[in-house]
Amino acid sequence: MKNLFAFLFLTCGTFSALAQTDLSNELIWASNEFSSDYVYSVNSMNDGEHFSALEGNKIVKYAYTDFSEPVGVIYDGSKLKDIEIGDYFFNADETKLLVATKIKSIYRRSFTAKYYVIDIATGNYEELYNKEAKEMLAEFSPDGSKVAFVYENNIYIKDLASGEITQVTIDGAQNKIINGSTDWVYEEEFSITKAFEWSPKGTKIAFLKFDESNVRDFTMDYYYGDIYPSPYTFKYPKAGEDNSKLSLHMYELSSKKTVTIQRGEFEYVPRMKWSTDDNKLVYLSLNRHQNHLVYAYAEFDETGKKGGIIYQDQSDTYVEIDDNLIFLSDGQSFLRTSEKDGFNHIYKIGFDGTEQQITKGNWDVVEFKGVDQKKGVVYYTSAEEGAIYKALYSIKLDGSKKMKLSERKGSNDASFSKGMKYYINYYSNANEPSTITVHNAKGKQLDVLVDNKDLKNTLEKYNLAEKEFTTIKGANGDELNAFVVKPTNFDPEKKYPVYFNIYNGPGHNTVTDSWAGANFLYHQLLAQNGYIVISVDTRGTMYRGAKFKKSTYLQLGKLETEDMIAAANNVAKWDYVDGDRIGIMGWSYGGYMTSLCMTKGADIFKMGIAVAPVTNWKWYDNIYTERFMRTPAENKDGYEDNSPVNHVEKMKGKYLLVHGSGDDNVHVQNTMEMVDALVKENKDFEMFIYTNKNHGIYGGYTRLHLFNKMLKFTIDNL
Repeated sequence: MKNLFAFLFLTCGTFSALAQTDLSNELIWASNEFSSDYVYSVNSMNDGEHFSALEGNKIVKYAYTDFSEPVGVIYDGSKLKDIEIGDYFFNADETKLLVATKIKSIYRRSFTAKYYVIDIATGNYEELYNKEAKEMLAEFSPDGSKVAFVYENNIYIKDLASGEITQVTIDGAQNKIINGSTDWVYEEEFSITKAFEWSPKGTKIAFLKFDESNVRDFTMDYYYGDIYPSPYTFKYPKAGEDNSKLSLHMYELSSKKTVTIQRGEFEYVPRMKWSTDDNKLVYLSLNRHQNHLVYAYAEFDETGKKGGIIYQDQSDTYVEIDDNLIFLSDGQSFLRTSEKDGFNHIYKIGFDGTEQQITKGNWDVVEFKGVDQKKGVVYYTSAEEGAIYKALYSIKLDGSKKMKLSERKGSNDASFSKGMKYYINYYSNANEPSTITVHNAKGKQLDVLVDNKDLKNTLEKYNLAEKEFTTIKGANGDELNAFVVKPTNFDPEKKYPVYFNIYNGPGHNTVTDSWAGANFLYHQLLAQNGYIVISVDTRGTMYRGAKFKKSTYLQLGKLETEDMIAAANNVAKWDYVDGDRIGIMGWSYGGYMTSLCMTKGADIFKMGIAVAPVTNWKWYDNIYTERFMRTPAENKDGYEDNSPVNHVEKMKGKYLLVHGSGDDNVHVQNTMEMVDALVKENKDFEMFIYTNKNHGIYGGYTRLHLFNKMLKFTIDNL
């Protein structure tokens, strides 16, 4: 579950803004005043010297060393008869393209699309399959001669030369069997939608099958103006409830045979990838408690039993899943990250089970970015400078010659070229929007791709306060990272109300030295209205080591709430803070925390706004919830003691509940139970439901309406 207090710039409406010093929600949420430049759908080309990008409806080609002008146009989307290109993919030799059009979202990451196969040299194109836009996850085979895709929960393979289509699976059915794609909870919590993989030579496809038959239904009503609401039913496994029955399979194209891999009894297979061997699949197997991770391999064999365990990682709490699984050219090892020494670091793992730690120190690797196998150099981002920063480093595979590549302190991310000769760096800090630059592999900047000069000039027209970083003591004396935005006309002799914007949950930090887009601007609007805006990363947040992050295990919400109450009490002692006017706002996990602070911390928080909150972990999905809490049967007290519905009798302040009725992630059921509990205790509150809106609550003027409502509620009650 991610914080969806999003950094979006919505482009609905045509609001025209003259130069001025005052912000407004109309400027932030319903105009292009603060739109930023970016580069979209960037792909390194095979030669490692060029990259492609989607500009408008054209796929263009640039040189890494000179991108003042495109080298050329790879494909002009106007040839698709006014169909807009949503994304594109090359085949192995870059002679063909798969173009996704008419993209229609399903959930957070999944979508259907209308795919076209394009011959770049001739410009000729053909539909991949159906006349309607219902295909998913189309992907070229390694030799580019075929395309595999999912259609209506079955896997298909199209031979591009003959046009012949082979249906690999036949049992796919809505809300019953899924082949080659993932179910809702895998998509949301393991961040994957594609559940099939071509072997290196394209002779086989490995895939997952999800049998959802025993997973309980969840139904939401959508309101489209018809006489009766339209029900939408999907499978959603809540904490302690049945998951899909999962099976792993291999399909051999030549024989058209499918075998079932005997993979053991562990509940989950969150990742799989073929090794450099065309007959060896490596997959990760994870138990339901998610504290025992197994790396195993399987080979195509009619019995499905050929394979074994490569490596295991265990924890007293839970084991994180990474997206690395980079196989080295020796054919005998791969890379992964692990928190086994107390911090997240990169390890080289041999197929014989041996391991070598590559990075070391009391800091976390944030993300593995790639490896130059010829030079034996690994690239990664880390929080070595502090949990609020992200910097780019390189290190040799043997752990020697570590080098910092990023020059500017703040937030750095990188996308490397094939061959690792160049990278595109994405930099921002808390008070400066993105600058996108191109560098060689040693970190030397070659040119600026995007400088966002127009946005930076626009920001100078407004009276913006600087976002400052500090620390605030938590409940056990920890120095918790925090940011502070003070009113632009700040006078230390005055007393100001405080507005805490929080998340506090696993997997997301709000206190980062990075550009926060519309979120930043809304906080500036609050500052212009006389509020001090503060955010605090409590225990349970990222990049301060496993002990800090996993301290909330089995008690989600407990330590975080204690830290927030302590932080608010400490802030109340600041000379320029009005301790009687402290409010709090959060979205998703932040809404959960807001609700706990308004109940357990009723004596300190005068106002709270909870958007799309979890109010009872029994209503949330099992993969996320059980990772941190185990099941309700195993941990009854952990669930009950930290559900705000069980503490509403303590509430004293003004409380606003907001939810989208079409939220497939944190169901509106959470808000409805909170309402019931509040009414039983005769507690006054306000509530607003956004019809048909999902967890992000956006579209049209929705964000403008929401933030106007929140601003008014804040001004009226804080």
